[in-house]
Amino acid sequence: MSTPRVLEVSAESAAWVPPLPSAPGFEHLVVETPGLRSHVAVVGAGDPVVLLHGFPAHWWQWRDIAPALARAGHRVLCPDLRGTGWTEAGDPRIERESHERDLLALLDALGIERAHLLAHDLGAIGANQLAYAHPERVRSLVQLSVPPLFMSFSPKLVAGFRHMPALMRHRRGTSLAGLYGRRYVAHPLPRATIDAYLAPLTRPEVDDAVRRLFRGVAVPVSLQLARGVFAGQRLRPPTLAVFGRRDHPWDEALIRRLCGDLARFADRYELAFVDDAAHFITDDAPDAVAALALDWFAADESRRSAAI
Repeated sequence: MSTPRVLEVSAESAAWVPPLPSAPGFEHLVVETPGLRSHVAVVGAGDPVVLLHGFPAHWWQWRDIAPALARAGHRVLCPDLRGTGWTEAGDPRIERESHERDLLALLDALGIERAHLLAHDLGAIGANQLAYAHPERVRSLVQLSVPPLFMSFSPKLVAGFRHMPALMRHRRGTSLAGLYGRRYVAHPLPRATIDAYLAPLTRPEVDDAVRRLFRGVAVPVSLQLARGVFAGQRLRPPTLAVFGRRDHPWDEALIRRLCGDLARFADRYELAFVDDAAHFITDDAPDAVAALALDWFAADESRRSAAI
């Protein structure tokens, strides 16, 4: 299939296996691009915002945040990344730039020239790759729970990557519920919420993709960060990095020290910290995330208006 195609599929359709978790107000699309059938949940109308979920989540991570952005006048698109959710790939391989290429193809298929990006965890990798390589496609970027890729590396950061070895060795059927444990959330999640996040792992191709996502994407990009690869590039789109204050080891003093002068690496880069939130900041503090994102998007609009 070489010509992109966009299909609308009811949330109640039997085509979704397992069934989609409930989230009123969303439409559901299947966007067919070469080698990929992406599931995209959409809500609202207006300036486009693309929300890129973390691991081990999918579009439903944005169930509270996307409607808030839509009410503010945005068309909010929440794709399931390659190897996750209800997206299907013809080729099981996942490489370092796979999500960046998929995102470009998705924007083209949907006729979106430029968009704001809001990304968490794994999703922030593709978002940053797109912002560095194709800044003309990114109006602004808000990344959650991920350090600036240009940041200096320190042994104090090693604890932030402690989950990776087990995920690189992941075996089909091994539960990932521990990733939503007390180490990663400030407020315990109901079991039903965790089950909704992990439901797509009942699909063998999604469960098998765990190793590929970490071996092919997360670890290689982490090594690039450690080697200072991104410190030699310049980030053009205005970017806000947001952390929960209970997300260790990303404490404010350490992050600010390792970043140094932000203007050395980016045209506009700011840091923000949210109280009483940990790694899964979208569950701990969805209202704060939505407010910060909307303020950042509005600031971009103001800067552009002032420049005219």
